[in-house]
Amino acid sequence: MSASESATPHLYAEALAASQVGIPTNSTRLFRRVLVCFEVAADFLTCSAGMAAAYCIDFVTTVAKHSHLLIHEMASASIAVGLVAVLFLERNGAYRGGGSLLHIRETERALRIPIQSVIAILPFIFLLNMRSSYPAVIFAIILIPVLFILQKLVFFSIVRMLHCLGFGIDRAAVYGVGDSGKRIVSALIDSVRLGLLPVAVVDDDAALNESNILEMGYRRRRSVPVLRGPLTAELLKSHRCSMLIVALPHLSPERQTAAIDAANQAGITIAFLSGVELQEQHWTQSIDVDGLTLTPKADPCASWPYAIAKRMIDLILSSLLLVLLGPLLLLVAVLVRFDSPGPALFIQRRVGRNGELFDIYKFRSMYISAPKYDFSPINSDDPRITRIGRFIRRTSLDELPQLMNVVLGNMSLVGPRPEMPFIVQDYTSEHRQRLQVTPGITGLWQLSADRAFLIHENIQYDLYYIRNRGFFMDIAILIHTLFFAIR
Repeated sequence: MSASESATPHLYAEALAASQVGIPTNSTRLFRRVLVCFEVAADFLTCSAGMAAAYCIDFVTTVAKHSHLLIHEMASASIAVGLVAVLFLERNGAYRGGGSLLHIRETERALRIPIQSVIAILPFIFLLNMRSSYPAVIFAIILIPVLFILQKLVFFSIVRMLHCLGFGIDRAAVYGVGDSGKRIVSALIDSVRLGLLPVAVVDDDAALNESNILEMGYRRRRSVPVLRGPLTAELLKSHRCSMLIVALPHLSPERQTAAIDAANQAGITIAFLSGVELQEQHWTQSIDVDGLTLTPKADPCASWPYAIAKRMIDLILSSLLLVLLGPLLLLVAVLVRFDSPGPALFIQRRVGRNGELFDIYKFRSMYISAPKYDFSPINSDDPRITRIGRFIRRTSLDELPQLMNVVLGNMSLVGPRPEMPFIVQDYTSEHRQRLQVTPGITGLWQLSADRAFLIHENIQYDLYYIRNRGFFMDIAILIHTLFFAIR
């Protein structure tokens, strides 16, 4: 579950309108059905094994209380958890294909569903008078999500390997080399469930000089060749394509007709990317490219239990981190102070929830002569940055004092990054949706390859979070942030 790959904003924002021309090959369709069967079996066995392991751990740690382990009760509870988990996953769309932004949805589901499954069988354990203890339930709630995440990592690694060997993969051509085309290429490469391999990007621009499109991300290992148009059926057939994705949102009617004719003659499926502008887009939690449909618009919502749980997590974790990282904070402050004249802390006014201003705390990474309110440096060789500033910015150590903002309630651990007032005053109505929630230290934008660009130029990450936020999604983002920082 890579956290560093960029996703496809238009794909997640608008429905893909598709004609019913062509279908996946029989072998590919069979592969996907078999894959779903194996995934269901793996999920059932993982959750069942986790519950059984929790019973065994409880038996070992409380051997003085129980003379023997009731195998039939352990088996009943384990099977029940496995079945309930599979039912919850099916209802949540886990087996319908598609993908989600930066794989956060998969991690969130892996954390949430097993816990819900364990809680769901508790009334039955009570009604049937089965012997169980609270430690066994606690062990299950902790152990099953861990095993579930590990199982998904192994499962998708195997699927990737099978795709590399040519099993269960459909070849797709992307029409359009613009930003949308590049993002679609990255999304298809990184979405294992889709089984769509981008093999070519076609564009009619005569001045085209790109020979390849690299996947978006930090590693940028995989690439797709760029072909100069026109788009024809012969070109699609020569690359053995099963699908054509039109990534030009403002395509003229004549070129739309030409693309449809080329796909019809080649006998393949065609998908059109909507040309609606960003401020009119509504992000949803998932996409089904196989069926060429998306889930409906999802309005932002947050329940009061989630708000209370989020605040408690913020207070506990931020306070704990301030204590544990105290020596490191002191060391960084000393280095900043001795590296260049000026205070160790940099305090700046930022715009928070509902447009309220607050003081954000950071370690000073620039000279005191630098303008206090200006766009942040993009390159590490910016003359405004101090020597130690380059290091703390590269390692994000300059952000650690914001834990004090979390304690004070101005910020949260997870949420959209707060911006300066001179940027917010030029917000569109779409950008102002960021102000509906408490700003955070980390979030989807920080985990993406687009963090190299300005926040308000990549509004799609924050809109996705706002419409899909929840307790388990916050935990998933924190987990991805931890692995992202380690890597």
